[in-house]
Amino acid sequence: MAAKNILMICGDYCEDYETMVPFQVLLAVGHTVHAVCPDKKAGDQIKTAIHDFEGAQTYSEKPGHNFTLNATLAEINVQDYDALVLPGGRGPEYLRTYPAVVAMVKHFFDANKPVAAICHAAQLLAGSDVLKGRTCSAYPACQVEVERAGGIYAQIPIDGAVTEGNLVSAPAWPAHPAWMAQFLALMGTRITL
Repeated sequence: MAAKNILMICGDYCEDYETMVPFQVLLAVGHTVHAVCPDKKAGDQIKTAIHDFEGAQTYSEKPGHNFTLNATLAEINVQDYDALVLPGGRGPEYLRTYPAVVAMVKHFFDANKPVAAICHAAQLLAGSDVLKGRTCSAYPACQVEVERAGGIYAQIPIDGAVTEGNLVSAPAWPAHPAWMAQFLALMGTRITL
């Protein structure tokens, strides 16, 4: 397996687990991951939020860890990356307002490179106009955005994931095992014990 260069686009208050876990998993299997955020540079930190499912109509939100970025968005060239990871949480709602971020997301779809999106990342996909005719899972409250963007919302269990073409999507962090397994498979990553 050749190591891949993976871009992770984050925003302040991305979901903690949906940022930390894929970042660490992808590094652990030998890939290079560059985590970036608009208006911040390598070495800066973003805040994360922990979303939990505690019996209310929606998730609860608690402060997460500070996550240190290791690259600067303004300095990257998307052509240098083999795949894209989009964490969920509150970050995607404002990431979709950055034309440079939207252009980056579109690049991965236009070039048919693997994309892993989880939870509220569907807001960024919808804002980037890449969901027309595509099946996409997301946090259930984002179903309307997926459908209004022309996508087909995948109603799957909270711990499931779905792959269609170059897109692997999942509803929330309980899906990490399925989401990461499908993303690794899509990239051709083989893990042997």
